[in-house]
Amino acid sequence: MGAQWKAKGREAAASAKGKLFTKLTKEIMIAARNGADPDMNPRLRLAIHAAKKASMTRETLERAIKKGSGQLDGGISYEKVVYEGFAPHQVPVIVECLTDNVNRTISNIRGLFRKGQLGASGSVSWDFDHVGMIEATPANKEADPEMAAIEAGAQDFEINDDGSALFITDITDLDVVQKALPAQGFTVDSAKIGYRPKNPVSLSGEALEEVEAFLAAIDDDDDVHEVYVGLSGE
Repeated sequence: MGAQWKAKGREAAASAKGKLFTKLTKEIMIAARNGADPDMNPRLRLAIHAAKKASMTRETLERAIKKGSGQLDGGISYEKVVYEGFAPHQVPVIVECLTDNVNRTISNIRGLFRKGQLGASGSVSWDFDHVGMIEATPANKEADPEMAAIEAGAQDFEINDDGSALFITDITDLDVVQKALPAQGFTVDSAKIGYRPKNPVSLSGEALEEVEAFLAAIDDDDDVHEVYVGLSGE
């Protein structure tokens, strides 16, 4: 899935946690626009789950929900913008941003893509599947990812190096599948709608390091929410 680059060259733990909280808060605020009740708002429910897993305080969580749903004055209005293009060595990249200033964001993205190629909408998204993505870990030794995928209604699954599993779903089935996985012996760690590469580019050595550095710089931008890349490395 090309996610291995995220494990390299990270900032200090405190700074990384601050960036994570910023991204989680933005997601909660946008999700809360469709209602402050997580029982009636699947996207908000998933955002709250992610925030609690990251140990966000209840006060911070509730404030973000109230700001997003319009219960507090002076809330910042974020919008989602998506950029497509290529990292070095023609590796396809999709960058999702949550921003309160689109002009600032596009200026930053253009700068970050100097060593790659920023494309028009649709320039690389055709090479990705837009799907639901659920990261889950087995709660017991008997948990079978293949059987769990079948029983929960997932389209596909992948096993990660650490023994966790990535379950792929249809976008409309994301909430149903993530609710069904615990009964199949899996603990849901995260659930989101994202992009899965169809034909990841295989790189190694200096070429892989160059792409990883490019992606890490993009991921560190405050407006960047998610980065999806068609990359496989040795």
